[in-house]
Amino acid sequence: MPQYAILIYEKELPGGVADIPPEVMEANLSAGDKIAAMGVRIVSEPALQPSAATRTIHKNGLVTDGPFLESKEVLAGFFVVEASDLDQAIAVGKLLPIMDGAVEVRPLLEV
Repeated sequence: MPQYAILIYEKELPGGVADIPPEVMEANLSAGDKIAAMGVRIVSEPALQPSAATRTIHKNGLVTDGPFLESKEVLAGFFVVEASDLDQAIAVGKLLPIMDGAVEVRPLLEV
C-alpha cells in the first residue's frame, strides 16, 4: 500500500504545547481513531522538539541555528500513513485541526 507523509505546519506558540487550546488538543488526540476508522494505518508518528532546537546543515558543511526555510510557520509534527491513494491521504490531512498553519501531504517514494 502506498505511503504518505503528513506534515503539520503551525506558527510556534510562545508557551509551546501549554498554549494549544483544549479543543484543538482534543481534536488532535481523537484524530487517530478517525484515521483508523478510514482503514488507514499510521506507520510512524514521532514528535518534534521546538524549532529552537533545530539545526540546518548547508551544502558547504556550515551548521546554522533554526530551520532552513524562512516562514512564519514551523514544522510542528509529522507522521507517515499507509493509504489506498492520494485522495485518502488528503482526507486524513483534513481531519487534523489547524490553528494558523497548514497540512502538507506528500507521497513517499516506493522502493
